[in-house]
Formats: sequence, structure tokens, C-alpha cells
Amino acid sequence: MGDTARPAGGQGGWYVDDRCTNCDVARQLAPGLIGEADGRSRVLRQPRDEAETQALAAAAYACHVRSIRPATGRLDPALDPFPLALDDSVWLCGHNSTHTAGANSYLLRRRSGNVMVDTPRWSEALAERYEALGPVTEVLLTHRDHAAHGRRWADRFGARLWIHEGDLAAAPDADRVLRGTDPVEVADGVVAHPLPGHTEGSVLYLADDRYCFSGDSLYWSRTTEDIEVAESVTWYSIEELAASLARSAPRLRFEWLLPGHGDRKRLPAPEAARRLAELTDRVRALKPRPVDFTAVRW
Repeated sequence: MGDTARPAGGQGGWYVDDRCTNCDVARQLAPGLIGEADGRSRVLRQPRDEAETQALAAAAYACHVRSIRPATGRLDPALDPFPLALDDSVWLCGHNSTHTAGANSYLLRRRSGNVMVDTPRWSEALAERYEALGPVTEVLLTHRDHAAHGRRWADRFGARLWIHEGDLAAAPDADRVLRGTDPVEVADGVVAHPLPGHTEGSVLYLADDRYCFSGDSLYWSRTTEDIEVAESVTWYSIEELAASLARSAPRLRFEWLLPGHGDRKRLPAPEAARRLAELTDRVRALKPRPVDFTAVRW
């Protein structure tokens, strides 16, 4: 492990080591403290108070390669904030996995049984934390890239594992298989909207017309300050994604955009709907391009 990304101005401060994959997760959790330089994250400055120390710890415990470290090189378990409440119904799971390219995952609390959307890395200790929030009855996979731990989490909870038929090869032992492109209610107030494009079996899950779990289909870009698609990392078809948005966008109403990769954002529902309609128009004009991770506009 290297420490070539230690910030100037201090022996013994927080730093990002050379395992960083530039996944953006840390920058989402510690804006102003962690930034991007030369295709990787780096610490911009050291924390000035307890709140900033906690923000860096959250970034460290979300980092899928554990490349964010304090001076000692050892993270303090007492500073692990996950699961982290985003509001009274949704928790960010943290502890992102190398097997899902560092994707974010979420826990949605329901009276009828909680729902996990995509999954963090597997850990029995983490499972106990989520169970403390109530029984989990559904594990919803947004697409093949995030399927790695789905079966193990579902079995641990005694939950049903869901995936779309287009990506079934990534979870062939799923308990429920979504088919076609019509919306399907998968839990109380939770509707699956198949959205082929990023992958053939990509799915967006909408809860209570408030929460949009978009997988890798949509995300909030801090660069453009708008809802975007990762056009340079579209594995299946940008034309299919355009068709999916044209079909589904008018049905989608939400306040929270909660993606796997890319930043989260809370917006008034009418503004989110307007931005989504504008995105639909923009994507319609896009053409296929080679996959290029460096071109994503975080």
C-alpha cells in the first residue's frame, strides 16, 4: 500500500492511498474535504472539527478499497456511521464492495418488511445492524453489475431476491424474475420500472412516488448540476436507454434520486420531473460511443 496521495501540510493527517479507483463515493460523503486530481481522489485539507472528522470517516467506511486512512492507517470502528439515515425511511448502507465496482446500496424501511436495493459487501456484523432496523423481506437488484452479493444477503434475511430477465445470468437463482418492460409492484408501495439501456436488464425502483433507486441508469452530476446518464459507460445500448426513458419518464415522480454510481440529490418533485423530461430529450440525441470510465461527469 502506498501513501503517495498524502496531502501537503501535515505528517499524520488523513490521506488517500494509491489503491483509489476514482469511483466518486468518498467525494459524495466528504465534499470540500476530498476532491479529484489526476484521475483519483485526494484529501484537500484536514478536518477542522468533529463533524468534518465524521464526514471523512463515513467516506473511509464507504470506500470499496479502503484507500482513505487517518494518520495511524487504522480506522476507528467507533466512527463507522453505517447504516446512515438519509431521512426517516431510507438508509445509505455504506461498506461498498469491490465486487460491485464500489456501488452505493440502500435500505428502505417499510411496515410490511424492509427492502434492500442492491447490496453492500457481505458481512455478518453488518447484517445484524440492518436487522436491528426490522426484518428485510426483499433484496432488489438494479442490474447485473450489482448482483455479486445478492443471494447471500437474501438468504441471510430470508428475503426474496429480484432481478430482471435481461440480466438473469448474473443471478440465475433469483426468487423473482421481472420480465418485459411493464411496471410491476414488488413490495408495498415499491414499483419496478424496467429500464434497459445501461444493461439489458437494468431496473429502476420507485417507492411512494418519493424515492427513485436508479441503479446506474440515472444519477445527479455535480459537474453539470443536473440529472444525467453515464453515456460513456452504457454497456447495452444508448438507443434502448433513450427508448426506456421516453416510455417511463412520464410515469416517474420522485423527490430523492438515489443511484448506485454518481451522486444523490433531493429535489422538489415538479423540478425532478422537469429535469427528467429534459434528460429524455437529450438522451434521444446521443449516439453509441466506446466505453470510457474517465469520461463520466461526476
